[in-house]
Amino acid sequence: MPSLFKRSLLPKLRSFALTADAVTILDGAAEFRRCLLEQIAQATRRIYIVALYLQHDEAGQEILDALHAAKAARPELDVVVVVDWLRAQRGLIGAGKQPGNSAWYQQMTRDHASEVPVYGVPVQTRELFGVLHLKGFVIDDCVIYSGASLNNVYLHKFDKYRFDRYHLLRNRALADSMQHLVQHGLITSKAVHRLDLPNLPSTRSLRHDIGDLRSRLKHAAYDTTAGDVIKGGLSVSPLLGVGKNNPLNRVICELIASAQQQLTICTPYFNLPLPVTREINRALARGVKVDIVVGDKTANDFYIPPSEPFRVIAALPYLYEISLRRFAKRHQRVIDSGLLNLHLWRDGDNTYHLKGMWVDERYTLLTGNNLNPRAFRLDLENALLIDDPKAELQAPRRRELAEIFRNTSRIERYQQLETLLEYPPDVSKFLRRVSRVRIERLLYRIL
Repeated sequence: MPSLFKRSLLPKLRSFALTADAVTILDGAAEFRRCLLEQIAQATRRIYIVALYLQHDEAGQEILDALHAAKAARPELDVVVVVDWLRAQRGLIGAGKQPGNSAWYQQMTRDHASEVPVYGVPVQTRELFGVLHLKGFVIDDCVIYSGASLNNVYLHKFDKYRFDRYHLLRNRALADSMQHLVQHGLITSKAVHRLDLPNLPSTRSLRHDIGDLRSRLKHAAYDTTAGDVIKGGLSVSPLLGVGKNNPLNRVICELIASAQQQLTICTPYFNLPLPVTREINRALARGVKVDIVVGDKTANDFYIPPSEPFRVIAALPYLYEISLRRFAKRHQRVIDSGLLNLHLWRDGDNTYHLKGMWVDERYTLLTGNNLNPRAFRLDLENALLIDDPKAELQAPRRRELAEIFRNTSRIERYQQLETLLEYPPDVSKFLRRVSRVRIERLLYRIL
């Protein structure tokens, strides 16, 4: 199909050839934790862990202990942890004043003879306006890719889990490319400092360096010179993006525009950017069957039961439901026809964190991008685009989608979704106040 874009990126992407047996889709968060620990223990050359955060809890302790044990057993092992600078220096939302994970990193460095450096990357001077949202763990020649961060619920350490996607790709060129970006594009920056060492500089003192880093990241990309533009078989392309109209955003829109038969989109926070909404509308007009899977508001990681004290953050799941209801109301005709299917995910009191896209029987996008305005403008995001022109991964692909849909229900009518009048009084009162002072639109852009 000819591209609808004047400067199309999709045909120009360089990719690394894959074999079908080099791709494994892991079965859930507990299997993800087991695989990660197993790969760390077996590593012989390098371990590069990149996540929004590595939390000071039981699962986080297990991961950091494993990294120190691997380094102690093989001192020549190149071990690096990269997390968001600002997120690491604050406590949990609503938990009162806490020292943050950086204090724990420093204690671990003091307590161990082995050295596991933990670098903090400041994408912005304030967390509200941008964070390190890169995903992917490089261990020797493997890349473990998930939207999950590292804590008890993401790793299903105890009874609750946060549902995500979990892929293991064995490909040296891809692993080299992802390591190269971390090693040369991030940790060499003057804005990036080790969080596991004392006497951290203030964020204010780094303002100039942070601005320089963000400016460089807007023009950065994964090194794919070892790849090929010709895509005759199964391949993977790493993508990077930060700021408006970045390459990752453009590829996401081009993928939707390329759909001819079927498009599936997963996002935990239903707040689609305008370019994505436009392409979905065009796809529906072409007769493409579109499935969108979102979490029920009670499966949102910001959800707080009405029985607990109200906090402003508790309004977010309701804002996303308002957005979903408006979308469903505008598209009720195509919902009735079966062309558009909106699915709500819910499994007890577990939470939903899935992101990604499946286009026709060819493309699969693995990403931490939430497909919302914040991801499209503020955060540093990445993705892996799997191109499967010969349908070599169709069986595991279908199994993954079946598992995602297993705990979903279809929205038949937009009236199934609650309105402001049905929300808990404190939530309803707050949202009315927000609407009255016209802050709602700003919130949708940054949350």
